[in-house]
Formats: sequence, C-alpha cells, structure tokens
Amino acid sequence: MTNKKRRVAAAVLVAGLLIVAGFCQAQRGNRGWSVNQGGDVVIEDRRGVEDWEIDEEFQKDVFTFVRVRYSSYGRRGWGGKWATDFPDSDLNFSFRLQQLTSLKVNPNPIVLDITDERIFDYPFLYMCEPGDLGFDEAEVDHLRRYLLNGGFLMVDDFWGEYEYENFAREIKRVFPDREPIELDLEHEIFHAVYPLEEKPQIPSIRAALNGRAHGITWERSDAREVHYKGIFDDDDRMMVIICHNTDLGDGWEREGMNEWYFHEFSEKRAYPLGINIVTYAMTH
Repeated sequence: MTNKKRRVAAAVLVAGLLIVAGFCQAQRGNRGWSVNQGGDVVIEDRRGVEDWEIDEEFQKDVFTFVRVRYSSYGRRGWGGKWATDFPDSDLNFSFRLQQLTSLKVNPNPIVLDITDERIFDYPFLYMCEPGDLGFDEAEVDHLRRYLLNGGFLMVDDFWGEYEYENFAREIKRVFPDREPIELDLEHEIFHAVYPLEEKPQIPSIRAALNGRAHGITWERSDAREVHYKGIFDDDDRMMVIICHNTDLGDGWEREGMNEWYFHEFSEKRAYPLGINIVTYAMTH
C-alpha cells in the first residue's frame, strides 16, 4: 500500500450524520452481474441505485468497495458463496457511504480474487459467507502478504459453531501465530462515527420477519450470541474484523424490500456499523 494511499486514508473525515435516507434502494431480483472473458465480474444492472460522477483528477483516490472472490473447497466463479447478496449490498453500501459521509466513493464496487495483484491497490476488502471456504495455498500466502502490508479485511455473514470452526481453521493457515480477539463494546470501531449502544445482530430478512413476533434475531439455535473479533498485527493494528452470527450484507442488500426491516436493521444497525468499520479501517 503506497504512502499516498495511506495519506489519503488518514485524511478521511467522516460526517456523523443521522441516517435519514429514504426507503428506496435496490431490491433483489435477477443476478445483475456476469463474468467476462478475462474472469472479471461485471455489474450489468445498478438495480435502481443512484449513480454519481468522480472527479477525473482523483479517479484513483476514491474509496472503492472490494469484495473478494475466494475458494469454497475448490469452487469459485459462478457458484461460490462469495457472491451472496451481490451486487445489491455492495451498490447500496457504496451509495450510503457517499451519501452519509464526506468520504469520496467509487459508485462501482468491484470483485477481485484474493490472488489478484490488484488487491494491493485497495485498503479494504469484504468477504461474505466464509462458512465453507477452503483457501488454496496461493490464497493463504497472498492474503497474509496483503494484510501484513497494511490491508484490512471485513468478514461477514456466517452463523453457528460449524461455520465458525471452519473459518477459524482457514484463517489460522493465514496467521498460525495470531488468535482472533473478541472486541468489547467500548472498542473504537463501535463508536468511530455512530455511537452504538450494543454489538448489533443483523439477521437475514427472512429470519427477521420469521422472528419478529418473538424478538428473535438469530438464524439458528447455536448462533444466538453475536461476536465481533479482531486479528491484530505486531503494532496492534487491526487487520481483520470477523462479524460472526450476524449479516450486515443483508441489511445493506435488502433495505428496499421491507420498510420495517429497513428501519429496524438497515438504518439502525447495518449501515451505522458498516460505516464505522470502513472509517476505522481507513484511519488506522
């Protein structure tokens, strides 16, 4: 990661605005994306999410939301769980970052393989549904190098003990000498922009609607307690945040599908925490 990018990241000033966004963003429908001949993922449909212009002089200095494509026991491409909630969650979250903060954001999120050298051009990566991922050796080595050189990884949307044990085993291959540490509510990441009074558990929209009458926000019986854990480098910089037994991505993706879900989970929890995480990652 270049010194220029570090200076840009450190200079980010985020406005602590209340979320007053309308209930109007992307709704789930057809896939909306494809893979071109070069293997890159191309978003073909913005799903109604507003577009905006980037200043030509700062094309390379905007924040770009990067989702990583990883191996799921040898599967990649069209069928992998890396694509869960894509592209709606990525489009919506990029729009809300641009709308609610002073961060200059690329309207076009991208997808990169962990082994793609281009990941070193971006300080923030997002990984979704890692409950059955299975890194190959090249991914292990590349991800370790990226994180130790200043990169940040957000891991989201996996539930229960089996999925956590699988992820823990794979991330242990990346950092055999480092253990994930549970983050206290007092940690700065929960207060970087929006002060959160709890560590939020965001269910999928289906689980939320099914559990609404009983106040149930977990997706399975062994996933009742939400966990946020960090992996730190030798200078105590957080390199990875692990969001377990929660699904921020669905809170972003599904904001336009149900007004109660939008106000209860997207507006109050998923966007505030997501903005906090990006702000923290870009300023540390």
